[in-house]
Amino acid sequence: MNNDTMRQAMRLMQAGDLQAATRTLQHRLTGGVGRGSTDTAPAAAGRTGAGPDDCIEGEFRIVDDGRATDAPQAGPAPRPTPAPRPGAPRPPARGRRRFSCEAGELDYRLHVPDGLDTRGAPLLVMLHGCTQTPEDFARGTRMDVLAGAQGYVVAWPAQSSARNPNRCWNWFRGSDQQRDSGEPAILAALTRALVATRGLDAGRVYVAGLSAGGAMAAVLADTHPELYAAIGVHSGLPTGLASDMPSAFAAMRKGGAGRRVAAAGTTVPAIVFHGDGDTTVHPDNARGVVEQSLGGRPVAEVRSTSSTREQAAGAGGRSATRTLHRAADGRVLAEHWMIHGAGHAWSGGDAAGTYTDPQGPDASAGMLRFFADCRRAG
Repeated sequence: MNNDTMRQAMRLMQAGDLQAATRTLQHRLTGGVGRGSTDTAPAAAGRTGAGPDDCIEGEFRIVDDGRATDAPQAGPAPRPTPAPRPGAPRPPARGRRRFSCEAGELDYRLHVPDGLDTRGAPLLVMLHGCTQTPEDFARGTRMDVLAGAQGYVVAWPAQSSARNPNRCWNWFRGSDQQRDSGEPAILAALTRALVATRGLDAGRVYVAGLSAGGAMAAVLADTHPELYAAIGVHSGLPTGLASDMPSAFAAMRKGGAGRRVAAAGTTVPAIVFHGDGDTTVHPDNARGVVEQSLGGRPVAEVRSTSSTREQAAGAGGRSATRTLHRAADGRVLAEHWMIHGAGHAWSGGDAAGTYTDPQGPDASAGMLRFFADCRRAG
């Protein structure tokens, strides 16, 4: 990146136009992006929550039944609400709930299948990509339908434009890569609170995401390995490759495999999907996520790997290479899908959502199959 680009971006940030600054850096490093095939690049602006990790006793403020649906709500029209004070938190969107703890607060949607007794049910936390919303992400992945049919409760946290103008999870900031502060602390506190209040199975808690959401899922595996039984990362990055916006773009452009990223003492199994035609997040980052799940060891050092080539169902479906990485006792530590010809989009997703590729193998179904074999001990 040349100095003229950085000076132009800094002028835009100082003028308060953070989105234009992001576009300037993205255009220089990635050549620009187009809607429907890639995430908007991450932005480095927004507040960071601070507080202890053990804010389990968070406050839930329920707006309505919280189910992830776009169906119109029955009943009388709501009364007009007064405009919020400058700087005051906005009320959650209809159909969402709000969670607060010492580290911060966020809105989220919650899908509980009809008739499900949540006691002992598994929990799946889904983290959207940049510019997306929980509702959009739910449509594109169909995870409410697929996971709900298997008895999952599905939570859809929403990133706010106050934290990031493009609604990206701030996976690349040092303050949001720590256990005791920022977004990982808030998301982990929400997870614990849902398990406690709904009586969910603490041994079957999973988190998955797309792009910036996938990168934040990898951060959660690194900062809270005792909480999640497995993660699903689609078109994301491993943790520890960036500490600010310029290094985030560099990691997105160059990839993150082969580097010895810091890993927690306890590693979390991961299923990873990435298109080899992705020009927004380099496909080599998928191998970096795999290496994170292997304790920071390069893939070449891990024995007992197997690789198969599989074809998506239907005419014109994309093919993919699936590689399994096993421990000495045969347990699968990581499953890596490289989808041939795919770009920056959720494989096998529904075209009703953004950033989906209906031609590819079904990533949602693949993640649920992988999660079914992962249970956290104790």
